[in-house]
Amino acid sequence: MSSSPDIAGILENTKELDRLRKEQEEVLVEINKMHKKLQATPEVVEKPGDTSLSKLKNLYIQAKELSESEVTVSNILLTQLDSLLPSGPTGQQRRKLEGNDQKRKRMKVESDVQRVSPSVRNQIEAYASLRGEQVAARVTADDAEKDEWFVVKVIHFDRETKEVEVLDEEPGDDEEGGGQRTYKLSMSCILPFPKRNDPSTTQEFLPGKPVLAVYPGTTALYKATVISTPRKRKSDEYLLEFDDDEEDGALPQRTVPFHKVVALPEGHRQ
Repeated sequence: MSSSPDIAGILENTKELDRLRKEQEEVLVEINKMHKKLQATPEVVEKPGDTSLSKLKNLYIQAKELSESEVTVSNILLTQLDSLLPSGPTGQQRRKLEGNDQKRKRMKVESDVQRVSPSVRNQIEAYASLRGEQVAARVTADDAEKDEWFVVKVIHFDRETKEVEVLDEEPGDDEEGGGQRTYKLSMSCILPFPKRNDPSTTQEFLPGKPVLAVYPGTTALYKATVISTPRKRKSDEYLLEFDDDEEDGALPQRTVPFHKVVALPEGHRQ
């Protein structure tokens, strides 16, 4: 029989878990506000004394700390519950559990999504909605010498493993077999492109900003530097200089549609 202190400890931790999740939701609201502000008026960061980017960084740090705290409290709760549960089910309970095995498997994905933090849940839903869309994907291993990014099409997202299955519709000539190829990649290897039909909600990268962009005439993405923005050019294209794209001793400036330009991943290797 469980003791009152044990139950009291569990209840206290469930309250703490609820508090952490509410705080995460509040931080997420503030992050979304900052995103909208920067999308609407990206030039504000160039003004002297503006602290928008530092505020956004602090919000992300806060969100990360809250998420890590949630994991810690959840693990404590699991340990507390395990200590109170009997070591094994009775014969009747075991038969019932075995009979419900398939039902448990079907419910597992949904329950996993419900347990994660709101920010992670939103991210999972966002990736699930990418089916059929083109995205940027890193197809090389984490320990590869260089990162290789290509335009691929999402064909499936596994909510349980958090893996994205993608199709490389136009592999290079040096690919084995030369045919279309599929990859199963983690969420961190996928970067959604901006919506082509809604440029007003797209983040604008300011001049001098390093980005990852589709090189004209290919389906490969490379690091580039913004020279001019679509807003300044009054078009839907960026003017970019790609790294290692030297011609006659200079870097040519190339135009790339805004919906083929994404933020440069941290730690990018090229």
